[in-house]
Amino acid sequence: QVQLVESGGGLVQPGGSLRLSCAASGSIFGFYAVGWYRQTPGKQRELVAERNIFGTTNYADSVKDRFTISRDSAKNTVYLQMNSLRPEDTAVYYCRARRTSAEAGYWGQGTQVTVSS
Repeated sequence: QVQLVESGGGLVQPGGSLRLSCAASGSIFGFYAVGWYRQTPGKQRELVAERNIFGTTNYADSVKDRFTISRDSAKNTVYLQMNSLRPEDTAVYYCRARRTSAEAGYWGQGTQVTVSS
């Protein structure tokens, strides 16, 4: 069983930066993929960034060149560096880890990011 805990969300002005962290209670080393998703009220949860075991990283078009996903295997933690934030980035951000490509995987409880002046 793996538990994921996100942190680092908050209120930031447009153009600002935040770094989200996702700490895993169990080892996620060797998992097929780890990633970040986000959700706003009334909308489906959407992919923000995901990195798989082959080193391939997928980003939503809306965040390319602004967001960067990374992981620290020693700390069992996944990060999302968010730069040049926009009001439309406002959402609850969730961390996800999957052992295989076929499973739903584990989700964190989410962290709120609000971009507003």
